[in-house]
Amino acid sequence: MASSSPVEAPEPDWRARLRHYAQLTRADRPIGWLLLLWPTWWGLWLAAKGLPPVWPLLVFTLGVWLTRAAGCVINDYADRWLDGSVARTQLRPLVTGAVSGREALVLFALLMLLAFALVLTQNRLTIYMSVVGVVLAASYPYLKRHTYLPQVYLGMAFGWGIPMGFAALTGSVPKLAWVLYVANIFWATAYDTWYAMVDRDDDIRMGAKSTAILFGDMDLAAQAVLYSGMLAALVLVGRDAGMGLYFWLGLGLACVLVVYQFGLARGREREACFRAFLHNNWVGMVIFAGIAADFALRTKAAAA
Repeated sequence: MASSSPVEAPEPDWRARLRHYAQLTRADRPIGWLLLLWPTWWGLWLAAKGLPPVWPLLVFTLGVWLTRAAGCVINDYADRWLDGSVARTQLRPLVTGAVSGREALVLFALLMLLAFALVLTQNRLTIYMSVVGVVLAASYPYLKRHTYLPQVYLGMAFGWGIPMGFAALTGSVPKLAWVLYVANIFWATAYDTWYAMVDRDDDIRMGAKSTAILFGDMDLAAQAVLYSGMLAALVLVGRDAGMGLYFWLGLGLACVLVVYQFGLARGREREACFRAFLHNNWVGMVIFAGIAADFALRTKAAAA
């Protein structure tokens, strides 16, 4: 008598829903969260001149995760017309119908409300500035239909935690914060251009717009200008903040890592451009490590 193979039990509906929501918010892909986290931490450490108070650090760290997740949801909602025709995005939950458009909007609203609840524990200036952050996050996904510069707008949205962090910790937004914000705009435009180069052929076919399409054959030269702008702005930050050796070592290492990205993507292959995009996590991390180590050294020297 032949033995029958066990029948696998179907996945519970609630577990499947959670899995789809996790895919929609990119909970399984931390790169986007990290690319928001590093510049936010740059700003918090510079505003506090060292380790920030625990509660603002927790508020901004959780807020970064929540707003990034919400941004992914509204991005996929806005890109429903495009994602089904792009090989990399054909299996996203809103494309396959695993999550409805109404569900996505409810999830977006819930995530933003949770982030706003955290901001309500900060001062009035920070609360006012958070409204601008919501507008930036909610409107960014729609720009690729109308402008070739959505990556610039992404930099504005991704870096808004910098002036907000200064507002929370100092009650004002000094020039140093805005220079750091500009550095992040250059950086985010550059790394998201690597990302856009992955989808360039599909975007052209579907009529979407990006800096990768705008730059065309001059893309690598434009990338060099963007990264140079980022590094130049960070030099100004270091000078104005009176940063020491560890900051400059971190910035020097970031330069080496950026050069490595150009080595990766020089042939413009999709996979290589995607690897260059992912590699920016290390750029953000070494810059933060330089800032944190520099302030830690100062604290240690002052206590000696």
